[in-house]
Amino acid sequence: MRIFLIIIFVGIVATLGYGYYIKPEDYKTGEFCIGISVAALFFVWMPLFIYHRWKGKNVKDYMLTKENIEKMMDEGDQKKL
Repeated sequence: MRIFLIIIFVGIVATLGYGYYIKPEDYKTGEFCIGISVAALFFVWMPLFIYHRWKGKNVKDYMLTKENIEKMMDEGDQKKL
């Protein structure tokens, strides 16, 4: 999955660079390439990246619940001693 994400990211950056490179000569094509790159970055790459990073993790560990707040307070009290 990591290699797949890197390949997609390089492709998006290459298309974005091509869009900026071609924009002075062919404005419409340059804007199209830039737009497709930005859309692909946010609608394809970002969800895949978030899924890859959060796969296998418990979301409750990162939420501020009453138990987690109490646990943080207890750890803070132990560090002071």
